[in-house]
Amino acid sequence: MAPPYHPATLAIHADDKLNDSTDVAPALHTSTTFRYTDDLSRLRPTTDESLYEAADLSKQPPYVYSRLTAPNSTRFEQILATLLEGDVITYSSGLSAFHAALTFLNPKVVAIGHGQLGGYHGCHGVLNLYQRVSGCKIVDLFADDAVWDAAGLGKGDVVHMESPLNPTGIAYNIAEFADRARKRGAYLTVDATFGPPPLQNPFVHGADIVMHSGTKYFGGHSDMLCGVLAVNPERERERSAQGKETWWKGLMVDRIFLGSVMGSLEGWLGIRSLRTLELRVQRQSQNATELVAWLDSRTKEPGVVADTEAAGSEGEAVRKTVAKVMHASLQKEDSAWLKEQMPKGFGPVFAITMQSREMARRLPSKLQLFHHATSLGGVESLIEWRTMSDKEVDDKLLRVSVGVENVEDLQLDLLNGFKSLLAEL
Repeated sequence: MAPPYHPATLAIHADDKLNDSTDVAPALHTSTTFRYTDDLSRLRPTTDESLYEAADLSKQPPYVYSRLTAPNSTRFEQILATLLEGDVITYSSGLSAFHAALTFLNPKVVAIGHGQLGGYHGCHGVLNLYQRVSGCKIVDLFADDAVWDAAGLGKGDVVHMESPLNPTGIAYNIAEFADRARKRGAYLTVDATFGPPPLQNPFVHGADIVMHSGTKYFGGHSDMLCGVLAVNPERERERSAQGKETWWKGLMVDRIFLGSVMGSLEGWLGIRSLRTLELRVQRQSQNATELVAWLDSRTKEPGVVADTEAAGSEGEAVRKTVAKVMHASLQKEDSAWLKEQMPKGFGPVFAITMQSREMARRLPSKLQLFHHATSLGGVESLIEWRTMSDKEVDDKLLRVSVGVENVEDLQLDLLNGFKSLLAEL
């Protein structure tokens, strides 16, 4: 039996058993179709579903057609399964993964956040499409039990949450929502995109399905689209013991006909990226937490923190431009459960509310190291005037995705940007 390797080691070696060549770096397989065997004793018709008898991919599946399985995406899934600690299905994007989860679970009621507390607006768009064809009810995630009762949220329905939240980076108590869902026989799906491994494991706190937009941290280089669903291993064991089909198999079979499989190039890029996932995420988390602490301290009035003369000058520039900083690291009142939920660091995304809409619109153009662009999770730092892509949020809000650059350089870039704003407004 292999020793219990650390996730950083598994990210590099979990797919070794799928390597059937002498290549050290995985080869890129672009073929969409694969030859059947010439051995007539083994040439037997099979169903598509038979390819998914077990999620253990220790032996290569018989590749037939890339909409079913393909070498690069299979290796990518094998690595992800070890990092997420649950059987994994990949998709062409994060939204296609969310759509697949809704299609498979087929809820009659879905609880999800709304407005600035609602998280990613794209998920609301997918849910609206699902509602159009299913007639499902949508209820507020943060409503009390009476509202959930009135909507009929119960067995087989879905409670969907994000933690940390897009675009603010604040965290919610996964265990609390898991408890509320389980009492009703509902399922908890958690979008954990903003808290990738090794920062948190939602399964430990009761999630049934964990979703990631793999475009972000799993890709990590702003050059691939990908979605991921991982299934709670404890629930899978329970289903297997009862003789029921596993969710992993059901989701894989559904994916054949949804057609939302990721491409081979994306699978290959994903393998490359996962090799350095822990290195990148830990650096990004540390950078973000340091930047948030610096900004938060400078928004306080002089005397609240021990200011040096330089700090006092910084504080004036920050206070005159920044109204509020939002991030899980600032949730001091939630430290009891938050330390258990995110024991290895906070998410690398935070939000700034500026003093005015015009300041929020102008600041990105004053920065040298933060690209003004949407998305997040790449090695480069990004900043987005969020109203450019999400009309539900405050138009004074800026979303900051922190990269792996030197944190002092990032801090100086922000400070110079604040000073430039003051000089022209």
